[in-house]
Amino acid sequence: MSNFVFKTNSINNLESYYDAIVIGSGGAGLSAAIQAHELGLKVAILEKNNKLGGNTARASSGMNAAETNIQYQQGIIDSMTKFYQETLQGGGQLNDPDMLHFFVEHAPLAIAWLKDHNILLNELTITGGMTIKRTHRPASKEPIGNFLITNLLKEITKQHINVFNNAKVVELIHNEKDFAIKLENGQLISAKVVILATGGFGASKEIIKKYRPDLLSYKTTNQDGSTGDGLKLATKIGAQLIQMNFIQVHPTAQTDNQHTYLIGEAVRGEGAILINQAAARFVNELDTRKIVANAITNLHEDGAWLILDQEIRNHVKALEFYDAVGLVKTGQTISELANAISISPQALIKTIQRWNQAIAQNNDVDYHRTTGLERPIATAPYFAIHVHPAIHYTMGGIHIDQHARVLDISGNIIKGFYAAGEVTGGLHGNNRIGGNSITETIVFGREAAIQAAKYILSK
Repeated sequence: MSNFVFKTNSINNLESYYDAIVIGSGGAGLSAAIQAHELGLKVAILEKNNKLGGNTARASSGMNAAETNIQYQQGIIDSMTKFYQETLQGGGQLNDPDMLHFFVEHAPLAIAWLKDHNILLNELTITGGMTIKRTHRPASKEPIGNFLITNLLKEITKQHINVFNNAKVVELIHNEKDFAIKLENGQLISAKVVILATGGFGASKEIIKKYRPDLLSYKTTNQDGSTGDGLKLATKIGAQLIQMNFIQVHPTAQTDNQHTYLIGEAVRGEGAILINQAAARFVNELDTRKIVANAITNLHEDGAWLILDQEIRNHVKALEFYDAVGLVKTGQTISELANAISISPQALIKTIQRWNQAIAQNNDVDYHRTTGLERPIATAPYFAIHVHPAIHYTMGGIHIDQHARVLDISGNIIKGFYAAGEVTGGLHGNNRIGGNSITETIVFGREAAIQAAKYILSK
């Protein structure tokens, strides 16, 4: 896959008219474009950045779905009802129930749709807030984001769908019949429908200051283009925004350097623990992100340390990347690792021994962790990563219904206007469960395209 090079188009080659314009090239935008093309629409993707993939390309853990064949093949009996309830609980019961039902029910169809396009997610792991393995990822255990974007772009190439990078949309002009899409260079394109998939606003200090000034000092795991452009485009033509104050802080980001790196939840899902400066655990590492992030912040220390061993590392290929960019401390013994991170060797040995005892007894009496208990920390060498909470995901955004149709400030559907992915709000409540965002991009990216095709055919 690393040898695959995708060729974008110059905006000079844009045609004046398309059935559907997709704005954004992350998971939602690419899946929407593929589905729209397969339904017979003439479609083009516009991406403001030079690089494609958006925040999706940075995703690391996987894609949640319940009652999939992959689960059954591995002897895991799950239920959509349980998936719904755990997501609702994780979101503070503030999730839009219609969106959440649609999401849960269509998640296994999204896994199957990807498989139909030779994008196989046939390995399972678990993320915080879930009680069962329903996070699907590639068998190679590589980070899902780059894997998904690379393979979706292969499908885009195969189907000859045009993608234009460096094509920033600055205005949408809407009437009852169609849209005019204005680019930064002054070009105007007409389309019957627009699908907005521009991502969130986690890198916008301006919007964060407006809705959550308490988070202004936090670094972000988002790519630089996550500045909420889609929100501005949508509100100018009457779209409603909801839950804008719901901003997720991810508990485990490496923020010591100029670049902030997300340390994916799969590291904890496969068995890593968190310790404080006294080398003690202080939280159920696989509780919801909100709870774990608050626990780290409430230490009032310089973040926390993720501790793991070689066996856990073997199950999380992203560790190879983290190590390559200098984020991982290593010790051939636990004492050596403790010295490398300036904590008490005796205290760390005691903590790991107690954790390994909890693994052996399948009973975490200290913090009642019930997942990620498959393997002890017992295989040298041993590793540590310094982590802090960082802004990671914006749950609020454009108000859509369960069919990805954009709603105006009165709750009415804006004809021909659809949105999917992090640019939207309502699905996650006040806390997104790890692994749900990738599912969201495929489920609602496809639905936006399906509804767009249905709308065009009905005219």
